[in-house]
Amino acid sequence: MAEHNVVFYQHRNWVNRNGLPFFIAMKDYAKSFYKSKAWQRCRDAYAKSQAGLCERCLKEGKIVPGEIVHHKVYISPENINNPEVTLNWNNLELVCRECHEREHKGLKNRFAVDEFGRVTATV
Repeated sequence: MAEHNVVFYQHRNWVNRNGLPFFIAMKDYAKSFYKSKAWQRCRDAYAKSQAGLCERCLKEGKIVPGEIVHHKVYISPENINNPEVTLNWNNLELVCRECHEREHKGLKNRFAVDEFGRVTATV
């Protein structure tokens, strides 16, 4: 199983339940992609096309703002440079934080701490 360094970034203006800044973990190989203009334009246009609503909640009849454009096929070092995976609207889904957390909760050992105390992501 490959390990990748993880960098934590403050996500937009989000705060957690305690009013503290909300941070996301970004794998080192994905940092340049998620900061690219191509992704930012794609993400924003896709979210707008979904009227800013969580697609999963909408299917259940709930009106909830979508906050994260999620990749259905997860981004990996092998596909990070493939726009058919990274920028293809058929691989995107606008979800709320709760749905996104539920999606990723099933992933085991997403992060590990190495012998030097550094947080690393596992793939």
